[in-house]
Amino acid sequence: MEKPKIAIIGLGYVGLPLAHAFNEKYTVVGFDIAKRRIDELNNGIDRTLELNKSQVEEAIDNGILFTNNIEHIADCTIYIVTVPTPIDKFKRPNLSPLLRASETIGKVLKKDDIVIYESTVYPGATEEVCVPILEKASGLKFNKNFYCGYSPERINPGDKEHTITKILKVTSGSTPAIGKKIDDLYASVITAGTHLAPSIKVAEAAKVIENSQRDVNIAFVNELAIIFNKLGIDTQDVLEAAGTKWNFLPFKPGLVGGHCIGVDPYYLTHKAQEVGYDPEIILAGRRLNDNIGIYVANQVVKLMVNKGKKIEASKVLVLGITFKENCPDIRNTRVIDVIQELKEFAINVDVYDPWADKDEVKLEYNITLLNKIEIKKYDAVVLAVAHNKFNTLKLKASSNLIVYDIKSILDKQFVDGRL
Repeated sequence: MEKPKIAIIGLGYVGLPLAHAFNEKYTVVGFDIAKRRIDELNNGIDRTLELNKSQVEEAIDNGILFTNNIEHIADCTIYIVTVPTPIDKFKRPNLSPLLRASETIGKVLKKDDIVIYESTVYPGATEEVCVPILEKASGLKFNKNFYCGYSPERINPGDKEHTITKILKVTSGSTPAIGKKIDDLYASVITAGTHLAPSIKVAEAAKVIENSQRDVNIAFVNELAIIFNKLGIDTQDVLEAAGTKWNFLPFKPGLVGGHCIGVDPYYLTHKAQEVGYDPEIILAGRRLNDNIGIYVANQVVKLMVNKGKKIEASKVLVLGITFKENCPDIRNTRVIDVIQELKEFAINVDVYDPWADKDEVKLEYNITLLNKIEIKKYDAVVLAVAHNKFNTLKLKASSNLIVYDIKSILDKQFVDGRL
């Protein structure tokens, strides 16, 4: 059988590593509507830092094509969609990028082509929302002239150990035969193996519960942190003690942001409410995690008051604005909640993050990142993200400086408070 030609639609944190992996064995076209992104990749630059310059250049040398021209994907036989699926300001799924990608593919879809979705969706979205768009744009009939599959992305941004080929992949297809074909395709590049789900809906559901489970567990330890703070107990000491039991789950308190854990539960609850069930545990966890940044900011202010600091016009330095450590991704970062709440107290807040792109932060949050820092200028420092580069900073609580460590990476004797 002739090898397929694969088009990856969306070249972000998920799409680019996937394109790189498939490019080892197949002809791949990487498509993205952002011209700037295409130009950077063709110059060997990956702003997500998932691939280094040599990896991008090697992929180009190996025949991969990065393009924003729809004509370049017209002769592909497999289309894999890896566009973002965020939520709107009302916490509702925003499927706009997914719908646009489906319409684009529909314009070039041909007989026997396969469209595989990796973007996070609620159970049923692929067949109920995307397929009708593909049919309308192409004039073809689903499961007669073209087929679909769903294989949820499992990229962990910034993780250089658990890379895409080392993470087991869930697959599915719109018919048993197509499911097997899609599973074989992924198995040819995913060294960790694959799991063929019995249906697209099952695969979609598996994705949203993976991150919903983590969200609920983190909400639990965040609530514990609030309780233990009131009791005058160090949360990390409690977790360390409890962690000596073999089946205790090692979750830690913290800010819950990013494009997965802080978003995916809303896709599941949206669908649940659509079918008449009002989720309790999932939404309770979401509410708690969405408010933990405000809690942190208020804790910092209390510490400042207790040390006799004047709050109005005081200066606070926030270290880190990305949603996780050692990664440039600022999407849905909840550090912004801490910053905004501190500003509500008329505090002057500066932000330093050597990983984040200054232009993106300015555009998204209207914050100008510092180029360098001078700790002695500040009344308080909030360590919000555990970048390795912060390990060398000399931070020590004193009468002149409040240190609050959200991530609990500093020795507790050197901080005034931690989550």
